[in-house]
Amino acid sequence: MKIGIVTPAPAGSTHGNRITALRWAKILKRLGYRVFISQTYKGESCDLLIALHARRSYRSIERFHRERPEAPIIVALTGTDLYRDIASNRSARASLGLATRIVVLQPKALEELVPTAQVRARVIYQSVEPFSQMPNAPSASRNFDVCVIGHLRAVKDPFRAALAARSLPASSHIRILQIGGAMTKAMAARAQAEMRRNPLYQWLGEQTPSRVRRILASCKLCVISSRMEGGANVISEAIMEGIPILASRVDGNVGILGPKYPGLFNVTDTRELASLLQRAESDADFRKELRSRIKELAPLFDPKREQNSWAELLRELGVDKRKR
Repeated sequence: MKIGIVTPAPAGSTHGNRITALRWAKILKRLGYRVFISQTYKGESCDLLIALHARRSYRSIERFHRERPEAPIIVALTGTDLYRDIASNRSARASLGLATRIVVLQPKALEELVPTAQVRARVIYQSVEPFSQMPNAPSASRNFDVCVIGHLRAVKDPFRAALAARSLPASSHIRILQIGGAMTKAMAARAQAEMRRNPLYQWLGEQTPSRVRRILASCKLCVISSRMEGGANVISEAIMEGIPILASRVDGNVGILGPKYPGLFNVTDTRELASLLQRAESDADFRKELRSRIKELAPLFDPKREQNSWAELLRELGVDKRKR
């Protein structure tokens, strides 16, 4: 049995969709399937297509359905699919119509789907492999490091933590560590300008996945300030590292952390985020509460759980890995 995964992100990309495709390919291979990944479906022989991004993968989905009308298609929805495209884009809606099953990354995403799509949708949380790197030795630094992880692009509102840090009192030891490549020259210029203006901000640029995990594990907090999220993998990583999270109150974050999670702030609300940062630095009980909530969520992101979810979905579709 051969499974094709299509994702708009090219080989070698560190974009979330590519990382997700690679992780799913590894899971499917462990389950006994043969798997290939490509940016588009070009007529390859396979028995099942998994397509990340309803709008951008529409041509692949349509071609696979046309050439193999009896074969199942799984469409995995991204944040832009859920919270923008399926409401207004014809290709995204057509992809949903052709999907045998739909995968979303957190349960609130189901609320965005019409009833005929909801019945075909399944929630599969993004798991995180245990980090094999030994933790760094305790630092003598007095900094209270806060990481912001993700490529610098507008939908991520990447500089919100930096802006919030500007209003912190002079006694604060918070340092914002921004990790991720700039998607445009304008974003890079803004990050450079912020470093010159703001002594509490450092842009570290793009890092290897292992380096990102080391930095994350060494921080006191992780901020996710996105304007739109389907279910950010960095949330999974922070939860599995036991790092408290401050996150924007968008469905993709709330769907994972829960509506009563105490570390939520309104989208683009610099003042509210600054207040949470100051409270997290100064209030040990608040940090303890955040860590306790994170610990409760950790079982959702166990790799065995994600593998079992995929095995169950493929059984549901009648996909037999023994088929050649």
